[in-house]
Amino acid sequence: MNFGYKKLYIGGKLLDAASGNKQEIICPGTDEVVAEVAWAGKEDAELALVEAQKGFKRWSKLPLSERTAWMMKLRDEVLKHESILRKAVVFEMGKTYEQAQEDIDMLVEGLTFYPEVMQNMHGEIIPDKENTHRHQIVDQPAGVAVAYLAWNFPLLNIGYKLGPALAAGCSIIIKPSERSPLSALVLGEILAGIDFPAGVVNFVCGDVQDVALPMTTSKIPKVITMIGSSRSGRSVIRDSATSIKHLSMELGGNAPFIVCADADIETAVDTGIALKYGNCGQVCVSPNRFIIHEDVYDEFLEKFTEQAKQIKVGFGLEEKPDMGPLVSSQDRDRIMQLVEDDVAAGAELVLGGGIPAGATQGNFMEPTIITGIDENSRSFREEIFGPVAAMMKFSDLEEAVALGNNTEFGLVSYVFSSNERTVRELSEELEFGEVQINGVKYAIYLPHGGIKESGIGHDCSYLALNDYLVKKRITVTI
Repeated sequence: MNFGYKKLYIGGKLLDAASGNKQEIICPGTDEVVAEVAWAGKEDAELALVEAQKGFKRWSKLPLSERTAWMMKLRDEVLKHESILRKAVVFEMGKTYEQAQEDIDMLVEGLTFYPEVMQNMHGEIIPDKENTHRHQIVDQPAGVAVAYLAWNFPLLNIGYKLGPALAAGCSIIIKPSERSPLSALVLGEILAGIDFPAGVVNFVCGDVQDVALPMTTSKIPKVITMIGSSRSGRSVIRDSATSIKHLSMELGGNAPFIVCADADIETAVDTGIALKYGNCGQVCVSPNRFIIHEDVYDEFLEKFTEQAKQIKVGFGLEEKPDMGPLVSSQDRDRIMQLVEDDVAAGAELVLGGGIPAGATQGNFMEPTIITGIDENSRSFREEIFGPVAAMMKFSDLEEAVALGNNTEFGLVSYVFSSNERTVRELSEELEFGEVQINGVKYAIYLPHGGIKESGIGHDCSYLALNDYLVKKRITVTI
């Protein structure tokens, strides 16, 4: 499938890059060129900043009812173009067509949810103790927002940012990942097609130094938000210090998956398989370290391995695989080397570790399981971001907590236990922004955010609006 040539979307117009540069998009499942996109440079980034500033002045003055009407119009167009958007996600980063539905759903839900939340925000009245003044706290849009997004959920990540920014009254410049800009530029065509207010939403894709750095260092943005690695987050924080900006970042993860002796093993296995191998393990909340109680370790490993063996690896709309390829050959090489290093250091390769038989094209890797890792293993210390389940044993809760917390990251953790006291203790002691017990749930109305090196601020829920709003106190003398 070929999507043709896609332009940047800046100031309400579809534009070529000022330099005329273009970039081919290579499908990670077939190694074929599936699109060509305009490749922005510094001049395009600076134009987007100017246009977004103009767009903010207009958009922020519109009443919420008008902003909502535009957001609903965009939502409806997304649904009309669902098929092409899903296919763009599949062919640019390799996930299955079925899993790409989540991208569409979150984009739609983001556009729908946040106007409803804003309608219920009426400010706050602070009582005056001396009864001489009246004090009101009101929310106002912060200004131009710049969003840097990861490649693994191209449209879901846009939904995380677009919904709260637009509902709050901000304009936004979105820089999709260099690896997956196609679906964003298709969305730009949809915005242009409905004459969405100019400058309010802008899509600029290009290299970090040419595009992101000029925007990060500019004094125009009042909000910088991103989804990416902790290393990238630290760079953005450093470079943004040319002015005071709101910062919101969902960064790396190293999720522990703790299974206690009294856990429902079937539930734990089913959940672990879905989380570990969904999107080929390329998910910030994917379990990284499986920490299993010694009494149920063998049972868990046996059942987990049997399920992993049944996973169908492949690519294509007709084939309907369970798991697609990794996003690049470099990522596959890195992950396979990680497995080799851990095995060389004493871990055991139980399943996979290589390229599936017959896979002559694409960046496919087998569902992989390694056991016997320790705290020095690469799979324990690093975010794997691939289809590798790394397993180890624990003997008591103190050890489980120590192992779980032994990481610089703090995004999400998983606990499986039927004992209320155990659940309470682990919930209190685990140093993560989310602790999911006996299952998993993510939704637009539930806050998603980490602590430590995993970020600041939140995506999803009403809390996300805090990144795009500023508080103003209005005091009137009685």
